[in-house]
Amino acid sequence: MKTAWNITLVCLVWSFLAAGAAQGHFLVLLPSSDVVAGIDSASVDLKVLFTHPMDQGPVMEMAMPRQFGVLVNQKKRDLLASLRPQKVEGKTTYVSTARLIEPGDYVFYVEPAPYWEPSEEKMIIHYTKVVVNYLGAQGGWEATVGFPVEIEPLVRPYGLWSGNSFRGVVKRNGRPVPFATIEVEYYNEGRQVRVPNDAFVTQVIKADAAGVFCYTMPRPGWWGFAALVPGHEKLKAPNGKMVDVELGGLIWVRTVKMQ
Repeated sequence: MKTAWNITLVCLVWSFLAAGAAQGHFLVLLPSSDVVAGIDSASVDLKVLFTHPMDQGPVMEMAMPRQFGVLVNQKKRDLLASLRPQKVEGKTTYVSTARLIEPGDYVFYVEPAPYWEPSEEKMIIHYTKVVVNYLGAQGGWEATVGFPVEIEPLVRPYGLWSGNSFRGVVKRNGRPVPFATIEVEYYNEGRQVRVPNDAFVTQVIKADAAGVFCYTMPRPGWWGFAALVPGHEKLKAPNGKMVDVELGGLIWVRTVKMQ
C-alpha cells in the first residue's frame, strides 16, 4: 500500500508540474515606446518573440510569421519584409524598425505560424497586437485588425499609470465571447519581480456574459492579456497526428509609475 501511495503521489506531483509548465505561453510584441511625442523620432523599434513573460524564458523557436503589419487611420500597411531574425538563447526571434509617417494611433499586429507544443499535444496560434501613439493625435486605438480572436480595448491602451485598470472585450469572428478565459502576465524584464509560488506567475480572469473583462495593473511595465479559445478545426502536428488548436487574441499594454 505504501509503495502504491508513493507512486500515486509522484504521478500527482508530475501532473501539477506539467500543468504549471504549460501555462504562460505568450507571443510578445513590444515597441521601444508606446508614445512617440517628438517629430525627430519618427520611428519605433519592435521585437517579436514567443516566451514566458514573467519567467523571462525559455524562449521558444519561432518560424517566420504569416502576417506582420500596422493599422493606422483605417489603413493597413504590410511590414512583413521588415522583420529581421535575431537569435536569443539560441532560438529565433524577430526585430523590426517601423516608420511613423502620419500622426495617429498605430496598431501593430502579428499573426505567427502555428507553434507545436508537445507537452500539451496541441498547436498554438496567438494573434497579437500593441498600440503606439504618434504626436498625440488620438483616434483608432480601439480599432480591430480583423483576427479570428481579438481583444477590443475599452480603455485607451497607452498613457496609463500603474494602478490603472485595463478593460477589453474578447471577440471571436467579430462577436463577443461570453465568459472567455483571459491569462495575464507581466513582462518581468531583468527578473525584478520574485513570485511567492507558481500561482502568481499567470493571473487568470474570466470575461462576463458580454465578453468584457477588467484587470488592475499593480506595477509599471508591460502587461500581456491573452484571451484563449479552442480552435474549431484540428491541425496536423509535426508527428503527423491531427491535434487540437489553441487560438489566442493578445494585446500588450504599458503602465508608468506616477512620480
